[in-house]
Amino acid sequence: MPEWLTNFFTKVKNLWGQWTITRKIILIGIIAVVIAAFVMLATVSSKPTQVMVFNAAVSDEQLADRISTALDAENIPHSRAADGIFYAQDEATARRARALLVREDLLPGQLDPWNFFTNMDRWTLTDFDRDVNLQLALKTNLEQHISALNDVDSAKVSLVIPEIQLFVDDQKPVTASVIIQPKPGSDISQNRNKIEGIVKLIQFAVEGLLAENITIMDISGNVLNDFNGLEDVDRLDLTSRMLRQKKALEAQYTASILQSLSNVFTPSRVDIVNFDIDLEFVKKEIATQEHFPITMKQDDPNTPYSELEVVPSIVRSRENSSENFEGTGFNPEGPPGQEGQTPPAYQDLSNLVGHYESNKNIENYEINVRNITEEKSPYIINRISLGMVIDGTWELKFDDKGEPVVLPGNMRERVYEPVSPDVLSQALDVVKGAVGYSRARNDVVTVENIPFDRSEQFRLDDEAWMKKRQMQRVVLWSIIGVTAVIFLFVVVRLISRQLEKRRREREEELARQHQAMREQALRNAEEDGIEVEMSVHERARIEMQENAKNMAREHPEDVAQLIRTWLAEE
Repeated sequence: MPEWLTNFFTKVKNLWGQWTITRKIILIGIIAVVIAAFVMLATVSSKPTQVMVFNAAVSDEQLADRISTALDAENIPHSRAADGIFYAQDEATARRARALLVREDLLPGQLDPWNFFTNMDRWTLTDFDRDVNLQLALKTNLEQHISALNDVDSAKVSLVIPEIQLFVDDQKPVTASVIIQPKPGSDISQNRNKIEGIVKLIQFAVEGLLAENITIMDISGNVLNDFNGLEDVDRLDLTSRMLRQKKALEAQYTASILQSLSNVFTPSRVDIVNFDIDLEFVKKEIATQEHFPITMKQDDPNTPYSELEVVPSIVRSRENSSENFEGTGFNPEGPPGQEGQTPPAYQDLSNLVGHYESNKNIENYEINVRNITEEKSPYIINRISLGMVIDGTWELKFDDKGEPVVLPGNMRERVYEPVSPDVLSQALDVVKGAVGYSRARNDVVTVENIPFDRSEQFRLDDEAWMKKRQMQRVVLWSIIGVTAVIFLFVVVRLISRQLEKRRREREEELARQHQAMREQALRNAEEDGIEVEMSVHERARIEMQENAKNMAREHPEDVAQLIRTWLAEE
């Protein structure tokens, strides 16, 4: 082994022995990472380069399985990456796969329509192939546009673009057929505006395509853009809109009338029996030409008089011409020596002298012109018919005591007060003003005073009044009864307390008399020198009395407070 190599290993060994375990682990990890990187680089470099079949990922698993099955049936090697993109081993295989998938209509949904041109070899394509690719691109682009609508779940488009012919009569039209699947809950099948929008989208996307050559169907086979049989539907729709407009106008007038009269009368007293507005739905455009004077000088608003100067017209151009002639004029004659061809009547005038004078003055005037174009409203009110009734007032009848007069059957008697003619006339004027009454239209507006049938209302009011009155009586008698019970209780309580007090006073009086008699007997016995034995209870009571007397002498205020408390408790 060479000496330098031996020295190198010796230094490495010494250095390795001096390192700590942490440094050794770091060095080993770095070496392992470098080796793994070289292995991965070699693996990737050795793998053959793949070419994308389409630049769009396939997210639908069912579509991916169908694409794989079709490619396997043609023995086309392929692979699918994790992002859903299909790869082929080379460019030629990728072109075979594209042609197969286009023929089988197994294209990714997010595919760029112009991918047919960017991912195919242009040097090997004919004009026919380019036309087919253009047609496929337009077809896919239209499908993506229609499917992007909110009301469409999916769409299939078929385009027929014939070859360009030399003569126009031999040229066949461009046609398109579309099948759409509406989303659940969508109204696109009945919405004419949305279908017309799809027709315009297809028409403007394909050159030379006319609207009558487009057919749109749903998955049930119903033609959606056949508008020829919709005239009756449009007429019914127009009639429905007219009726809605009529009802809305009547509701607007009704609300205005009721609101204005409800502030004067109560809402329950005003009722519209019939309200009908005869409308004529018509759209008119009126063109008017007006001629008005020309203002030469404006009026000064700061002066009390008017400086306004107007003229009906002004001179725009003038033409003056004058012509004078005097002489015999020109008498045509034939060749010399020949008699002239002048008629005899003019031969006599040939030597006379004539005079001719002509003056012409032409002046062109300019006037002011105003052209006005008016568009009338879509409807005209031909006639208004309104019938309204107003109820009077019902007043309760009271007796001399101020109580309502109650008829048999617990019904209160009422008196009807009709509306005065002056008030009716004023109400009629208000209603006419609210509806825009016009005598020229033969409008009919009537306001009458008719009593309303309020039997049910009066019955309910009287029942409620009777219930309220009965409740008041029950409450009154209940209060009287409770008050009487409380009064009796207080009286009985006072009497019982008074009787108890008297009984206690008698017992106390008897106790005092007995005590006085015992004390007198004790004093007599003491005076006579006779010993008297006393019970423990009597000795305790005597000591308590002595202590009470001593306390009353020493602390009279405390004793007085104690007596007050005892009296308050009694």
